[in-house]
Amino acid sequence: MASTKAQQSGGFFNWIERTGNKLPDPVFLFFYLILFVVALSVVADLLGWSAVHPIEVDPDSGTNTVIAATSLLSADNIRRLWVEMPKTFTHFHPLGYVLVVMLGAGVAERSGLFGTAMRAGVRNAPVFLLTPIVALVAMLGNLAADAAYVVLIPLAGVIFAAAGRHPIAGIGAAFAGVSGGFSANLFPGQLDALLFGITQAAAETVFPGWEANIAGNWYFIFVMTFVFLPVIWYVTDRIIEPRLGHYSGPLNPSEKSSDGASSVDDDTNDRALTDGEKRGLRYAGLALLAVVALWLFMLFGPGTALVDESAAAEAQLTPFYQSLVAGFFLLFLLAGWAYGKGVGNIKNHRDLVKMMSDSMADMAYFLVLAFMVAHFVALFSWSNLGLITAVHGAETLQSLDMPAPILLALVVIFVAVMNLFVGSASAKWALLAPILVPMLMLIGVSAETTTAAYRVGDSATNIITPLMVYFPLILIFCQRWNKDFGIGNLTAMMLPYAMWLLGAGLLLIMVWVGLEIPLGPNSPVFAPPPTGS
Repeated sequence: MASTKAQQSGGFFNWIERTGNKLPDPVFLFFYLILFVVALSVVADLLGWSAVHPIEVDPDSGTNTVIAATSLLSADNIRRLWVEMPKTFTHFHPLGYVLVVMLGAGVAERSGLFGTAMRAGVRNAPVFLLTPIVALVAMLGNLAADAAYVVLIPLAGVIFAAAGRHPIAGIGAAFAGVSGGFSANLFPGQLDALLFGITQAAAETVFPGWEANIAGNWYFIFVMTFVFLPVIWYVTDRIIEPRLGHYSGPLNPSEKSSDGASSVDDDTNDRALTDGEKRGLRYAGLALLAVVALWLFMLFGPGTALVDESAAAEAQLTPFYQSLVAGFFLLFLLAGWAYGKGVGNIKNHRDLVKMMSDSMADMAYFLVLAFMVAHFVALFSWSNLGLITAVHGAETLQSLDMPAPILLALVVIFVAVMNLFVGSASAKWALLAPILVPMLMLIGVSAETTTAAYRVGDSATNIITPLMVYFPLILIFCQRWNKDFGIGNLTAMMLPYAMWLLGAGLLLIMVWVGLEIPLGPNSPVFAPPPTGS
């Protein structure tokens, strides 16, 4: 039955795959968008497009300033492009946020901390609780970025088989947690730094004084974890595994290799932790406690370094929130270093520096993409098209008088559909944020709320689009257990997860917005447009 349904849905998803593959690389996608914005700015300038700024007042007339579209081919903008190019790139907020966090996370990943911690989390799970433990560790594994895909997902198949359950069901549960629950987590991490960097760049096109808070979605993603957990548990145990049927094959896919060679890396089996790995985890735990203690001391100790006591009550903790990027850098760095010392793969400071350098080498593509995205956002701002679009879009939304929960639900659905064609979370948000963030801020919806809605839509359909970069790898993991398992089978298996996760995410964002629960510390659902721009 599973294969039949997979074949029926395969045509549609094959069409998605063909259509998506025709899109250019995201770097060139933004290059073409820059050309489009330049051309549009010329037309808008000639046609006299304009909008009344909702906040800025002309001191001479005492009325709100009129913002007119500006041609990007004007002498001033051409000069600004070439003269400010280094500044445009280096002042792009996601660049600093992501590189700082990744300097530490790269050490934690390369030392083996992330992989070992995930293995330790699922290895001895009771059979009854195997699915929720795998799903929870998978969602928490998002802090480890790529390591969650290449370590935990194949490991889940081996562990399910060893427990007498279908291994492909384990792969499905782990894939749903890592990718379908992409934004769910107990703590902010690399993704928060990336998304809120883009959010800040978008908000500043209309409100230059707005400051991003990396913990702006902390409460939301925390609850999201425990909303998605029973969903993945139910879909795996009640829908997916019964359809897969009883598994009676070997307990390790390497046993099926005709030439005797193992098809699974040693790091993905369910071997017990070594003494060195246990020691490394203890050291890493102590390092984590030390960093937490240091931040608490700076928050509550003498001098209150991370508290601005001169600010208004609601803004006194702003330095603390802004310090979290550095906090996660130090936490990942010291925990990874401590783990590496424990297992013996970091012998001196040169090993540590090499891991940090290697992590920056892995960011090469992001740097190229960030260069193009930074200039797209900047040019969009210089043309005033973003502000004009946001103002008129906000006026349209106000005239519709649409309830905020419905409005945010439509944002979620739109992002979920777009995710089928543009897989990169950062590229997609860089494209949408300059419109969505200021437009919704102008009608009183906070930038944190818009970012949260984006995250819900971006997560759910990750697991059903072949354009997702790890989709072919997951297919290979499944084929280790069933050589006839195809792209249609994988899509059909993951479709129930996507539907249930999208439904749960929609319900969560609508209830959250309806009850006006803060999304994070100092991050309300609704906020008046910032003043003093």
